[in-house]
Amino acid sequence: MLSHSLVIRKKMSLKSERRGIHVDQSELLCKKGCGYYGNPAWQGFCSKCWREEYHKARQKQIQEDWELAERLQREEEEAFASSQSSQGAQSLTFSKFEEKKTNEKTRKVTTVKKFFSASSRVGSKKEIQEAKAPSPSINRQTSIETDRVTKEFIDFLKTFHKTGQEIYKQTKMFLETMHYKRDLSIEEQSECTQDFYQNVAERMQTRGKVPPEKVEKIMDQIEKHIMTRLYKFVFCPETTDDEKKDLAIQKRIRALHWVTPQMLCVPVNEEIPEVSDMVVKAITDIIEMDSKRVPRDKLACITRCSKHIFNAIKITKNEPASADDFLPTLIYIVLKGNPPRLQSNIQYITRFCNPSRLMTGEDGYYFTNLCCAVAFIEKLDAQSLNLSQEDFDRYMSGQTSPRKQESETWAPEACLGVKQMYKNLDLLSQLNERQERIMSEAKKLEKDLIDWTDGIAKEVQDIVEKYPLDIKPPNQPLAAIDSENVENDKLPPPLQPQVYAG
Repeated sequence: MLSHSLVIRKKMSLKSERRGIHVDQSELLCKKGCGYYGNPAWQGFCSKCWREEYHKARQKQIQEDWELAERLQREEEEAFASSQSSQGAQSLTFSKFEEKKTNEKTRKVTTVKKFFSASSRVGSKKEIQEAKAPSPSINRQTSIETDRVTKEFIDFLKTFHKTGQEIYKQTKMFLETMHYKRDLSIEEQSECTQDFYQNVAERMQTRGKVPPEKVEKIMDQIEKHIMTRLYKFVFCPETTDDEKKDLAIQKRIRALHWVTPQMLCVPVNEEIPEVSDMVVKAITDIIEMDSKRVPRDKLACITRCSKHIFNAIKITKNEPASADDFLPTLIYIVLKGNPPRLQSNIQYITRFCNPSRLMTGEDGYYFTNLCCAVAFIEKLDAQSLNLSQEDFDRYMSGQTSPRKQESETWAPEACLGVKQMYKNLDLLSQLNERQERIMSEAKKLEKDLIDWTDGIAKEVQDIVEKYPLDIKPPNQPLAAIDSENVENDKLPPPLQPQVYAG
């Protein structure tokens, strides 16, 4: 979402002793300057300005496609005319064949034009005629919750008499029309829903002369009724990458489990029992958002979560909380809670919520801050947490974890189990560091041994090359001393031992 960060941006401002997460109020507003809250999903625009920009881009694309279709039609007609003039002497049978071919081409071009033509607005007479046949899914046996919501909706509209009857009729036609538009993209279905909201609200104000405060209440009931029925078809549809984004943000938050409140400069002291309860309630509310079907109910969970955060900050600081304190704490709550299907819920609210709730009021403000918090988590880095890149990488890889709170600083009433847990975590961290040092030294010793062996071998090789060893063949064995003496015959015979008898 931060790729469209034209509204929500992170400002990391250096302060006296800490670095905080700061977002100006003006940065949460529509970048067109209309004064409403913007949204990253709408590229920084509010709902109203985004729809205007979307319609401009869409009309431009339709115009370009229309011009292309007309150009292709002219080229085909010119090619056909030239070929027909050169073959004017052909038989009548072949002329009929060419006429049939021309009609087929004209039909194809007309089909192309219809394909690129702008769709009519939701609730028009044409759509009502196409939707005369009731949807099988609408007529089937509905769930208990759907029946209950429908009954509440009808009872609510009875108090408005004729205006209520007209609203119920329009709502029913809209649901039937949406049944035939399930093959459209989720963006187009969202556009149809937003058009319906706008048409009904304008009709109540202009024709029904309904006061604005009552219009808002009626729109809330309309949203509840239609989105309860459409929820399972438009929430996290398979045609989008919402589920992929959910898994990515969940994996990211799990990898950031080591982030502490001190790193985010969260002004919340969870050792205070009241503050701890507020933090638990805030986490519960943000997780409960996924169990709701109606966008307004999901927004209510975000609002309750945010109010618990403000109360926790107020109790801790003994003074009202500021916006600079709220955003870091909201980021911490999201990291600690890891809400299920977070991106799908944000997209669902953005696409199908009554736009007036997202543009103004506390619901819009808290929702915009939640989008900002998610964007910050996706892009969180070492600099954001005042960490070195080396430490950040070690924490993210799970090689080690930040040192926990020392036992001497614990409050006397702190839980013994929590103390022991942090002590064990600290011991594990120290053992992990010792193991890393031993492994590093062992690898260094192994490298030294390999280098020493290679050095000795190189020295021996150099000596052998410098002083080559010349091995001579062995000498012939020496013969007898008199074997080659030719004068032996001239010598007297050797003395023989004589034996004398005594």
